[in-house]
Amino acid sequence: MISVGQYLCNRLQELGLNHIFGVPGDYVLSLMDVFVESPIDLICTCNELNAGYAADAYARIKGLGAVCITYGVGGFSLVNAVVGAYAERVPLVVISGGPNNAVRGNHLLLHHTTGDYNLQFSIMEKATVAAVIITEPGQAAKQIDQVLAACLHYKRPVYIEIPSDLVNQPCPPSVDISLPIKELTDINALNEAVEEAVTLLEKAKKPVILSGVEIHRFQMQSKLIKLLDKTGYPIATTLLGKSCIPELHPQFIGNYVGALSRESIRQRIETSDCILCLGAIMSDMNLGIYTAQLDAQKLINANSEKVKIKNHFYQPIYLGDFIDGLMNNLTSRNYESLDIKPASYLLTKNFEVKPDKKIISQKFYERINHFLDDDFIVISDTGDAIIATIDLLMHKGAEFIGQAFYLSIGYSIPACLGAALASPKHRPIVFVGDGAFQMTAQELSTIIRHKLNPIIFLLNNDGYTIERLIHDGPYNDIQPWKYHELPHIFGESWSCEVSTEGELEEALIKAKSNTDCVSFIEIHLDRFDCSPGLIRLGKEVNKMEMNELEKK
Repeated sequence: MISVGQYLCNRLQELGLNHIFGVPGDYVLSLMDVFVESPIDLICTCNELNAGYAADAYARIKGLGAVCITYGVGGFSLVNAVVGAYAERVPLVVISGGPNNAVRGNHLLLHHTTGDYNLQFSIMEKATVAAVIITEPGQAAKQIDQVLAACLHYKRPVYIEIPSDLVNQPCPPSVDISLPIKELTDINALNEAVEEAVTLLEKAKKPVILSGVEIHRFQMQSKLIKLLDKTGYPIATTLLGKSCIPELHPQFIGNYVGALSRESIRQRIETSDCILCLGAIMSDMNLGIYTAQLDAQKLINANSEKVKIKNHFYQPIYLGDFIDGLMNNLTSRNYESLDIKPASYLLTKNFEVKPDKKIISQKFYERINHFLDDDFIVISDTGDAIIATIDLLMHKGAEFIGQAFYLSIGYSIPACLGAALASPKHRPIVFVGDGAFQMTAQELSTIIRHKLNPIIFLLNNDGYTIERLIHDGPYNDIQPWKYHELPHIFGESWSCEVSTEGELEEALIKAKSNTDCVSFIEIHLDRFDCSPGLIRLGKEVNKMEMNELEKK
C-alpha cells in the first residue's frame, strides 16, 4: 500500500503534471521528499508568492499547475497568487504541509502559527472551490480525488493540507471518484437557447463573435475554429482571452477592450446587430475600464455553465454543447458581406529602422510585432505593458499570458519560469515595467538556475507610468536600478541596454540567436511615454468626465 504523499503525487502525475513549484519549510519537508523521489520535478523558488505565479502560468499552458508550501508563513505568503488564479479561472492545486495531528488538539503555540490551526484553512477555503485538511489516512484518497476533480471541473484553485505526521501513513486507494466530473447540460434548456440564438444570428446583417478566456481554460479552441469555418463570422477576443485562436486567422479582427482597442475594432463590435459572446469574463479591464459599449439587447452571452440572451437565462448548459448546437444549425455567410478587416494587416507594412532615433514605446511594439513568430510565449506584466501588447499578433501555436483581470503587479517574471517549464518547445518573451520587475526580480535567478532562455524586455520609464497618468505623486517614484547589470549577478546570462532604434535592432538579432541562456534587454523610455492604447483610454475617460460635468 502506498502512502498519503505518494497517492497525491501519483494522482498529479496521472493528470499530466511534470513540475511542482514551492519553497521548503519544516512542516512540508517530508512531503517534498516524496516529490523529489517521484518523476515530478520539484522547482524551488525564491519565495512562495513567486511559486504561486509560476504554477499559475504553468497551469494556463498545461491545464493544471501545483504549488507546495509550508504552513503559516508559506501559506499566507502565497494567498495573493491563489486569489489571482481564482479570479482568472486557473486550475491550481495548493498543497500545504501542516503541524502534526498529534499536537493540534493540545493547542500548543507552535512556530509559524497563531495557535489557531484552522486559520490557514479558513482563508484558503474562501479563495478556492474546494479545500480539505487530511485527518484520517483511510479517507485521504477519496478526499484528494474529490478536491482534484473540483479543480479540473471548475478550472479554479483547490487546497489540500496534509499534517506532517500523515504524509507517510498508508493510504487505501479510492475507487469511486472519476476525474474530472462529467459536465452537465439540461437538454431542454440547451435546445431553447440554441433556437433563440440561431434566430437572432440568422437575422443579423453584421454578426460578430467575441471570444473570452473560458475557450482556452476549457480547451475549446478547436470547436471555436470549426464554428468560424462554418459561419464565416469575424471574431475578436477579450484581452484575457487573447491567443485563444491564432491571431493571423483571416477572420480575426483584433482584441476588443473598449477604448483601449483600435478604433476599427471598436466600431465593428459596437455597431454589430448581434454579438455572440463565448466564454468571456466581463471585468472592468476586459471592458476597457467600462468604456465598452455592448448593447445587452444585441448580446448572446454564453459562459461555462449558462447562457443569457437578452433577458432570458438558460442553465445548466455546458459551453461546449452550446457551441456544438450553434454549429449544427447556423448557415455560412459570404465573407464580403461581413465587413472583416483582418488584424494581420498590421504586418503588411515593413518596419523602417531609423538607427539614431530615440526609441519610443509605440515604435518598440511595432518592431516587436514583426519580431514574433510561432515559437514564442508572450508574457506581459500589469501596467502599460499589458495594454501595449493588445495589438501584438499571436501566431499559430503561440500563447499569450497576462493577468488581465486581477492585475497583480510583478506577475511576469515568475510566470516566465512556469511557462518555460510547461512548454519547452516555446521560448518565453516577457514585457515587464521597471516597477513590476522590482516586485519579483529575484526569480530571475531561478530562471537562470534552470538554464532557461527567455527574452526579457525591461521597460524602464522611471517609475509607475500608468499610475502617473492616473494621478501623479512622489509615491510613483522608485529607486533607479542598473537593471541590465542584474542578470550577471544571478548567473550566466546576456544583457544590454537600448536607447535608440539602431541599438534595439542589434539587440534583437543577438537575443534571437542566443538560445543558451537568458537574454535581458533594458529599454530606456521617457517617464510619460506610453502605449497608444493607454492614450486612447485617457482620451475616452476625459470625454466621459466632460460629459458628466455638462450634465451637472
